[in-house]
Amino acid sequence: MESEDQIILIDKPAGISSFGVVAKARAKLRDEFCHKIKVGHTGTLDPFATGLLILLSGKMTKKSNDFLKLDKTYEATLKLGYTSTTGDPEGEITKTQGSKQPTLENIKLVTQSFIGTIAQTPPRFSAIKINGQRAYKLARQNKDFTIPSRNITIYNIEILNYNYPELKIRVHCSSGTYIRTLAEDLGKKLGTGAYLTALRRIQIGDYSITDATML
Repeated sequence: MESEDQIILIDKPAGISSFGVVAKARAKLRDEFCHKIKVGHTGTLDPFATGLLILLSGKMTKKSNDFLKLDKTYEATLKLGYTSTTGDPEGEITKTQGSKQPTLENIKLVTQSFIGTIAQTPPRFSAIKINGQRAYKLARQNKDFTIPSRNITIYNIEILNYNYPELKIRVHCSSGTYIRTLAEDLGKKLGTGAYLTALRRIQIGDYSITDATML
C-alpha cells in the first residue's frame, strides 16, 4: 500500500470474526510500515458469514460514520423445515414438526410481504448492547432480557434458487437489518421454520465484493 490512510475492501472467509480480520490487517500494515497503524471495521459479519468487510486505516478511521448507514446486499441460503437457537449453523438445530413443503408461488408471496419499512427485532445472539452488556453474552448465560424492535427497510428480495429444503435469496436492505432474523421470520410466515446455513455480503453502498481482496 502506498498510504497508511486507506479504505480496505476485504473478502472475509468463514470461521473468523470481523475483529480477527481487523487484527490480521493491523499486523500486516505494521509489518509494511514498521509501526502501529490504527485499523477499524465499518460493520461486522458473523463468523460463519463471508463477504465484503470494509476496513479503514490511519486517518480514514475518522470517517467510519460515513460507512455505517450505507445500504447492503446479501446472498443468503436458508434451510426450511428446521430452526436454530441462534438463527445460523452454530446453534442447536431442531426439525419443525408437521411442516409442509411450501410451493415456489407461496414463497414468492411471503417474501414480497417483507418488502418496505418493517419492524424487526434483532436476535438474542447479537452484539446489541443491553444495559451495557452484549446480548449474545446474556443469551449464553440464559439471562432473561428483551431487545426492542427497530424499523429497517427491505428494498428487494430476489429468489435465486429453490430446492426444498434449501432456499437461496438475494436481499437488498438498509443498515441495521439482521438477515438471520429475516430468515427466521420468513420461516415463521411460511409455517416451516427456517435458519441460515450460509450468508455472503456482496455489496455495501457502492462498494462491491468484486473489488475486495483476501487477507
